Amino acid sequence: TSELLQKICMRNLVRKYCQGVTPERKVQLQQKVVASAVFRGKKEGYAQSINQPFLDTRLKVNDINPKVLQLIQGENIKYVTPVIKYDRNGFKARERLLVLTQSSAYVVEMAKLKQKIDYATLKGISTSNLSDGIVVIHVPEDNKQKGDVILQCEHVFETVTKLCMLANKQSLVKVVQGSLRFRIGSGKEGTMVFTVGKEPQVFKDKNGQLTVV
Repeated sequence: TSELLQKICMRNLVRKYCQGVTPERKVQLQQKVVASAVFRGKKEGYAQSINQPFLDTRLKVNDINPKVLQLIQGENIKYVTPVIKYDRNGFKARERLLVLTQSSAYVVEMAKLKQKIDYATLKGISTSNLSDGIVVIHVPEDNKQKGDVILQCEHVFETVTKLCMLANKQSLVKVVQGSLRFRIGSGKEGTMVFTVGKEPQVFKDKNGQLTVV
């Protein structure tokens, strides 16, 4: 009888908890479950991020240039965050916005759309096992795409989680060690090397590789 009462009590407690969860809290928990599946035991800094709630967005729609809003009119904007984008040739750092809608990811420069990636064509998302915020969005080899997108995000766990959930491609996220290959365009590839040092930095080394410390 005692064992049966314990089970009934536990079921009742779980039921009361579930009924009391707000829609906002439910979304937060769903995102944290996905983040755990992707990063737990794989990327440095994940444990410290667990108790930090994910924000709905880092920038409001009003912070986006009206010309950009016109270009993506009709798409429901879900998440916006400032990022640093590295050129595929030369690896020059440029300030950009990453705008995630219901169906696509956009890399935005002020009033210009620099690149659009439809979730249906997304080939993969890569990040390192270290504490850097580098994210590589892998795109298909076609004339519509210039090449893979190399970004640096301040809130990497949040950004990657929202991207893979919106794209419904959680299984395509890879946490790599040492290095990764990315497509530059026209059949060419580049290499990114991850290493540990005293100060965080991203630079082009003497071998022409993008090195992330």
